[in-house]
Parts: sequence; C-alpha cells; structure tokens
Amino acid sequence: MEKKAINPWTWSASRSYSQAIEVKNATGTLYVSGQTAINDQGISSDADMKTQLVESIANLEKVIRTAGYELKNIVRLNIYTTSTADLFQHFELLQHWIAKHEIQQASTVLEVNALFETLTVELEATVVK
Repeated sequence: MEKKAINPWTWSASRSYSQAIEVKNATGTLYVSGQTAINDQGISSDADMKTQLVESIANLEKVIRTAGYELKNIVRLNIYTTSTADLFQHFELLQHWIAKHEIQQASTVLEVNALFETLTVELEATVVK
C-alpha cells in the first residue's frame, strides 16, 4: 500500500492534518463508525470533554486493532463535537496521539447540536492496508 499526503500549504502540518491523502495499491479499507466514550457495557459517559476524548480515542484504537489494521494507516478522521471551544481546549491530546502513531490523515471537525445521550465528541475514521 502506498500512502501520500498532499498539502499545497504548509500550515496544515501545525494543525495535525493533511489537505488530502492519496492511497494506491490498498488491499483493504476499513470504514469505522463514529467512536465515542461508551464503555464495554454500552453506557454513555457523562464526563468532561477531555475524559470523553481520551475514551473515544481508546475505543477507536480498539476497533481498528481488532480488525487487524494499523493506526498509522488512518487516512480520514472526522471529528464531531457538541462544542468546538471545549474540544480545542484539549486538542493537544488528539495532536499528540496523531504524532505518536505517525498518522497522516485528511480531517474535518464539525460542531453539532447534539450527539447520542450525554456524549460530547465522536471520532469517525477510514483506515487502509
């Protein structure tokens, strides 16, 4: 599999995403549903944004690894949140996670009116191999 980041502007790197990702010769594609801070018993978290972001990342990792894919091969990461202001206060957590796993992805951040039950952040990914 070949993966190439396309960035006509240099400022994207400081925000931990690429303008586009080209993939060639992939042998599989995994479309991951939005992962949130729901525990193993199916109970939605009512914790703060930081805690929910950490739990959402952990759940995303679990799905990707269970499917036999690697985190570094995430090519798209969409982030839904009920408060971009709250999310961006803890955005360094996400940026650190992206850098740690050498992820290069196209991303969109969307503020939405509500998520399921008490949830405040949801991570949706596309992964290739």
